[in-house]
Amino acid sequence: MRHIDLKEFSGFLSGYTELRAHENRTVNILCVKGNITSNSRTDIGGISARVYKNGSWGFASSPDLSRDSIVSVIRAASENASFLDSRENKGKGSLPGAPVVSENIFKTAKPRLSQKELVEFVREIDSHITNTYPNLASRTVLLNCLDMEKILLTSGGSYSHSLIPRSIVRVSMSVEKDGMPVELSSVYGGLGQFEDVFETPDEIYEGLNGHYEHLMKKREGVFAEAGRKTCVLDAELAGILAHEAIGHTTEADLVLGGSVAGPLLGKEVASPLVTLVDFANTALGKTCPVPVYVDDEGTKAEDAVLIENGILKGYMHNKESAAHFGAAPTGNARAFQFSDEPLIRMRNTAILPGTSKLEDMIASVEDGYYLIRPSNGQADSTSEFMFGVTLGYEIKNGKLGRAIRDTTISGVAFDLLKTVTMVSDDMKWSCAGMCGKKQGIPVGMGGPAIKCVVSIGGR
Repeated sequence: MRHIDLKEFSGFLSGYTELRAHENRTVNILCVKGNITSNSRTDIGGISARVYKNGSWGFASSPDLSRDSIVSVIRAASENASFLDSRENKGKGSLPGAPVVSENIFKTAKPRLSQKELVEFVREIDSHITNTYPNLASRTVLLNCLDMEKILLTSGGSYSHSLIPRSIVRVSMSVEKDGMPVELSSVYGGLGQFEDVFETPDEIYEGLNGHYEHLMKKREGVFAEAGRKTCVLDAELAGILAHEAIGHTTEADLVLGGSVAGPLLGKEVASPLVTLVDFANTALGKTCPVPVYVDDEGTKAEDAVLIENGILKGYMHNKESAAHFGAAPTGNARAFQFSDEPLIRMRNTAILPGTSKLEDMIASVEDGYYLIRPSNGQADSTSEFMFGVTLGYEIKNGKLGRAIRDTTISGVAFDLLKTVTMVSDDMKWSCAGMCGKKQGIPVGMGGPAIKCVVSIGGR
């Protein structure tokens, strides 16, 4: 994004105003069975302004970044706020918040690869898969890069310039068993521009070996026995549970809409072993997968402790919800496109590690399952959930047994968390999380493994 000095528009910001220049740059390359079926590079950007007046919001945006367009967008947002205020008459007071100035640019210092070089990178991975695993029925390699760059100026004195990139490679392999496909996917990469995340294709080959071994075991796998079972949920499943089934219920706008977390504040909602946090940018001394330092309202992003030692402690807030609840804003207001208004969104949501070793957790299960990798899932404001499971194993007498075919787990998340009896001492993040709350946006999900009781599907 060409640099734009938003500060020259300070004089046009009357009352409470947020002015944001925002560009998303994406690369997508898809190779299916050796054929490049998608090869694209897109830049989508523009300017937006949001104005608050007595509880009413006015918003306007434009893809035109010229000076006249920016001035016009500010005026349109202000007029929209005034019009809505005249009709709604909410009469609310001012919004909380302190000014913050921040610059966080995760930009590579290495020469950028061309689109052709990225295509060759994908082809090399595909060729390696073909030569190494010749009995596959199908294979796909997807390269996806997203650079989110934002410049934000607020009437309250906040200024932020950020570039938060993510680069991932997703590989899917399938084989046939009795005429039916058996498939498994794995994802590599994470925070950073492509040149910083991947140096050569062979960096992921060891991971592909493990991927293939799991796939072969899954091909000979069995269907899970349906019912309530003691299970060890590995980090990816614990992470999607934390995000989908708990995190959304504690977003303050959904609390105001009637989520189950509303009347539970200060009450026991989980095992005392469970502490769950929406991290802003750093967790356990390391940068999170989707670091947010200043949100899209100009609020300094702070960690939001949602559950502490089993007790529901708080919600995720923007400025307006913080004013309603008498709490401090947590910096959870995020927008995906320049034309989107900021919503209360998660950033990096995870259960904190405990003290147990994963091998001890598995050894403690007489008859259950070790569930490793999720597919898509869904949850609602009651914390009821259903998630697909694409990789897992039986546990028999404390030892891993046969792989299982695709299945599901379901239940009520707050009930499940009360059954947690062990939490592993490690921490792993998913590198490709996306949240679809009105606007798709990158998020971090992860944590340790947890031992719990959950309903699992069968054939």
